[in-house]
Amino acid sequence: MKLATFLDPGGTERVGVVDGDLVHAFAAGLTMRGVVEQGLPAARSLSDAALTAAGLPLADVRLRAPLQPASVRDFVAFEEHVEGVRRSVDGANGVPEAWYDGPTFYFTNPHTVIGPGDEVCFPSTSVARDFELEVAVVVGAAGSSLSVDEARDHVFGYTVLNDWSARDLQRREMQVGLGPAKGKDFASTLGPWIVTADELESFRDEDGFLALRCSAEVNGTEVGRDLLSHMGWTFEAMIAYASRDSLVAPCDVLGSGTVGNGGCLAELWGRRGTQDPPPLKAGDVVTLTVEGIGSVSNTVADAVSAPSVPDVRRRVKAVAR
Repeated sequence: MKLATFLDPGGTERVGVVDGDLVHAFAAGLTMRGVVEQGLPAARSLSDAALTAAGLPLADVRLRAPLQPASVRDFVAFEEHVEGVRRSVDGANGVPEAWYDGPTFYFTNPHTVIGPGDEVCFPSTSVARDFELEVAVVVGAAGSSLSVDEARDHVFGYTVLNDWSARDLQRREMQVGLGPAKGKDFASTLGPWIVTADELESFRDEDGFLALRCSAEVNGTEVGRDLLSHMGWTFEAMIAYASRDSLVAPCDVLGSGTVGNGGCLAELWGRRGTQDPPPLKAGDVVTLTVEGIGSVSNTVADAVSAPSVPDVRRRVKAVAR
């Protein structure tokens, strides 16, 4: 199933199943979070019922982000990406030995998720603007300290993820040693819909990885292409790791991390030693395509200038009280 969130011609947000060039709406009032929380069997029943009624042409609706996630963990599962971006952002060579210990992730902002066709408003002070081509898994059931085998039953489906990045802001703040903050906080794209897990099983290789072709274009020119199966850990392993001594919940989203071979501009900058291709600018259109899932496009824009924050109050020498 391909499950979408969309605005119907009257402007009402609906959830439905995509069949060819039509989308068939579920009952009014349902949200994608509600559908995911009911589980795959219930989603199948909803889809079967919706397909008996007339559908709306996709051309007549506006797709929204398919899901407003409960949380977003973004992993870094591609060795080639780590090597190239580390050189670009940190000026360091190679892959940190700690990367091989387990599938590292950071939490990003679930409140700034955007959908297909939305403008992505970069911080106005950023000049090193970048995209990141990823696939995200949508968790369908709660679990704690799951095994990899158990985690397979917690996969609801997959969608395309663009983890937008202000590299200049990211480079500065990561010197603190905590991780990305405002360099990532402003936007993430999900779309164009959620493809349920069963739809992609035919792409699974003998090691359990999904061999999906992934590509990225800027203004119609391809800048990156890779196989999703080049990732270092499966989605099931990432779910299991996320749940270790913790909890995953329905509607959590876990990103694969950026694919290699030009899955983002910073990787190419690191390898080439120059900003080629150039950073994104207002008006640029970025299109990410993943085999078996679909394509999602966004136009780059400038955010309104934000108010400044006070300068730090530096610590003074302690005095007796």
